[in-house]
Amino acid sequence: MQRTERYFENDAFRKTAAGVILAAEADAKTGGGRIALDGTVFYPEGGGQPADRGTLTLADGTVLHVTDVHETNGIIWHTVDALPETTQPGAAVTGTIDWEWRFDKMQQHTGEHILSGILHQMFGAENVGFHIGSDAVRMDTSVPISAEGLREAELAANRIIWENVPVLITYPTPEELAALTYRSKKEIAGQVRIVTIPGADVCACCGTHTAATGQVGQIKILTSENYKGGVRLSVVCGGRALREAQAMRSRQADIGALLSAKADQTAVAVHRVYDEYTALKFAHFGLCSQLFDTLAAQLGPDETAIRTVPGLDPDGLHRLAARLSEATTGLCAALTPSEKGTGYCIARSGGDVRALTKALNAALNGRGGGKPGICQGSCAATPEQVEEFLKKNL
Repeated sequence: MQRTERYFENDAFRKTAAGVILAAEADAKTGGGRIALDGTVFYPEGGGQPADRGTLTLADGTVLHVTDVHETNGIIWHTVDALPETTQPGAAVTGTIDWEWRFDKMQQHTGEHILSGILHQMFGAENVGFHIGSDAVRMDTSVPISAEGLREAELAANRIIWENVPVLITYPTPEELAALTYRSKKEIAGQVRIVTIPGADVCACCGTHTAATGQVGQIKILTSENYKGGVRLSVVCGGRALREAQAMRSRQADIGALLSAKADQTAVAVHRVYDEYTALKFAHFGLCSQLFDTLAAQLGPDETAIRTVPGLDPDGLHRLAARLSEATTGLCAALTPSEKGTGYCIARSGGDVRALTKALNAALNGRGGGKPGICQGSCAATPEQVEEFLKKNL
């Protein structure tokens, strides 16, 4: 079978093309199949860029939805949701890509080239991992880069966008390629396609890109984390960057309304609320300690102590059970109601409560465990039901 002509390589802005079916293979599981064409505007998944989506329209007007595109040995296969009998070799078909989907990928991919090139210039960083995800672009670098370094690189990358330089596609001869310094993630056999962004990057790449850097709109690094000796970046470009800024502004407005703070004062307000929360947390800790001491003081030396105190977190439950077990050799349990049932902590001085905890979990749909003298967890029952079970199984 002849190789598929790749129209998207010469013109990434071409949205439609007439073609001829070379082969069609049915998929009994889905009711659809896959179709190979003599030429296509659909980009096949590869190089970190997702496949195009769109439609194939047959001569009789039947529309097939293209859900995936892959290349095998130079032949590009289009996965479709249906495969009528008219999809036979030699039949005419018109392919049309989902342009909004494609242009988004062009913005992300070109933005990745710009940022990767800048990071390489500034820090000698190699791009060792790249994927255009549904929400953001993931980029992995070969070397660590500080937060300040990333801010400088982000600014330099956006300057390339503001300059609106052309994105150049060339096919160098072997001699020209040997004299060219360019980035490439792997060895490439045969003709190499070079994408050049003046001032930013020269890279071997078969993906789709904007015609000029201004069409990328903006590059924004959302997050960075240490990863395998380098950094993993989450990046958005173009329309995604705008939507992220709009969402961030909306979140900031919500926070400002809750804190009665202006947009430029939300950080100050959050710090104030955090300080107040910390003070209340310490006060709550002290009051709980007083309550736990009071409850423990009421116990006899070998008395059973099962106490329910609303609003305790796991640490509070543990502290109460431990404090009760200091005052009695009997079984001690701290309980607190929760949305899903009851949080518990069971303790016994010098004893082993693991078997009892296991039985409680089995009887009341719970989970948890711990050491011989103290176990903790939660179950799908009310505190009253837990207390009744414990008293029956002392």
